[in-house]
Amino acid sequence: MKRLVLAAALAAALPAQAGQPCEERPLAPHEVVLSMDLAQRTVGALDASGAQVALVSRAGQDLSRYRLRYSHMGIAVRDHPAGRWTVVHALNDCGTAVSGLYNEGMGNFFLTDLYRHEAQLVIPGLEAQAKLAKLVASRTPLRLHEPTYNMLAYVYSTKYQNSNQWVLETLAAATAPAGQVETRAEAQKWLQSIRYQPPTVEIPASVRLGARMFRANVAFDDHPFERRMAGQIDTVTTDAVLRMVRMIDPQARTVTID
Repeated sequence: MKRLVLAAALAAALPAQAGQPCEERPLAPHEVVLSMDLAQRTVGALDASGAQVALVSRAGQDLSRYRLRYSHMGIAVRDHPAGRWTVVHALNDCGTAVSGLYNEGMGNFFLTDLYRHEAQLVIPGLEAQAKLAKLVASRTPLRLHEPTYNMLAYVYSTKYQNSNQWVLETLAAATAPAGQVETRAEAQKWLQSIRYQPPTVEIPASVRLGARMFRANVAFDDHPFERRMAGQIDTVTTDAVLRMVRMIDPQARTVTID
């Protein structure tokens, strides 16, 4: 509790940082307390699970109009060189068209402007955990990261990448036969081979036009023309990653931290 109080005091003076070089506003002290408490409870759940690695999602914005509860996902690694329960994730840099790959503690992962102080853990089965933990320790996740960011990147294009798409393609590399997936193109080819299709997000034309005109981190030119014009956007959300996990790993389970 003393740590939470200290964090709240610091928040009153310092802008919040969560792997991003800037934020629109600093977090209020009570928001820091809630975020740090969520991080503490998430670590407790991970410790209790006995997992080596898990997927962790946060609710950074209200996506209920698209029937989505969580906005952003990372890979939580128990014994990472950067510290116990480090979250490896791709993160858009302050609304620009660029992302970076970050290794952050659980506290910093949640120390952002959350819409809802709730988290979801996806805990793979033991075999899948071992494969993913081995892969995360290699250079492959870095090779699979594309800095050119698009919040609504098409699932089967390498032109852009969103944060959850990096997680999906990293999971593909961990799951595919050894040596088969080393690049994004190979990851997408493997996903197509298992007939993977993400849930479609329905976005009307007026919303697409406004987003494209006023946001640097949104584009639609990588999507098939017919589907784009129909408002059918096949992008990678946290639900899309969960769908893939359920396809390949019947032993995986989900845990909600609320």
